[in-house]
Amino acid sequence: MKKLLAIATIAFGLSAGGVMAQEECGDITMAEFNWASGELMANVDKFILEEGYGCNVELIIGGTAPIFASMNEKGKPDIAGEQWVNGVRVLVDAALAEGRLVAVNRGPITGLGEGWWIPPYTAAANPELITVLDWIERPDLFPSAEDPSKGAFVGCPAGWGCQNVNASLFDAFDMAEKGWVLIDPGSAAGLDGSIAKANERGENWLGYYWSPTSMIGKYDMQKLPWGVEFVGAEHWNTCIAQEDCIDPQQSAWIKSEVFTIVTDEFAASGGPIMDFLEARVFPGSVMGAMLVYMAEEQAAGEDAAIEFLIRYEDVWTAWVSEEVAAKVKAAL
Repeated sequence: MKKLLAIATIAFGLSAGGVMAQEECGDITMAEFNWASGELMANVDKFILEEGYGCNVELIIGGTAPIFASMNEKGKPDIAGEQWVNGVRVLVDAALAEGRLVAVNRGPITGLGEGWWIPPYTAAANPELITVLDWIERPDLFPSAEDPSKGAFVGCPAGWGCQNVNASLFDAFDMAEKGWVLIDPGSAAGLDGSIAKANERGENWLGYYWSPTSMIGKYDMQKLPWGVEFVGAEHWNTCIAQEDCIDPQQSAWIKSEVFTIVTDEFAASGGPIMDFLEARVFPGSVMGAMLVYMAEEQAAGEDAAIEFLIRYEDVWTAWVSEEVAAKVKAAL
């Protein structure tokens, strides 16, 4: 990619308009984040870039912080498709401001985020209850297995960053005084199991989760609006997100942001690949359905990418030119 535009111009002259010759795309390194949606996105990108643009893509597996640190400090990988920002907010803001990294797409997945959720049948049975403020007045709808006189709110397992947030918000909304108990599910499997058990039995459930995930997609879980405004980053970061927050204020959940970021060098030389990355947006419902497929079929990213490209042609063909789309379809 480093010499991409120069090669295209020399090979084809100004009559080609300086447009990249797809067979000259060259080598690209790309993050494959170590969770299902990140794995799917990376492999979809890889297939489209290799078959549609003639690139040679190397996937680098890793988590949010290591991938970001490598891009920020070493300039590799070239692309991180699903970089969750909140966990490295200060560092991301600095890197973008100083020009080391470029956010080519500030919303590659719609409908994502953390919050409090209920099953769809619970929402349908109680149409008068809309916001968190409404639901927490009805602990009787969510009886705890250990003490049915109390409502069960399922928080995060111990050790997760969201454990502090849920505990703080539980206090801020005076939920203990309203008749609730905060349940530690013990593990990721315990949290998932509590959702699955409730849905399969048609029981009510209220608790923390996030999207896009297979659990949200499989059970069509409904995220609750809060009924209050976000309190602000300072109070959130210095109190709500900390252990033993003394005086937490009522707040909506901090906005979850995901960017597709590239290095400054790639931004300068990426040509039409930058256009593709900017246009590439996965609808939340589509991503959710694909995560359900990956979980149920135990499909890895490479196989899931093929399934996505076949199943959702109407989605991805809007991201590319007709010529690129034809090449990708021919390769499936």
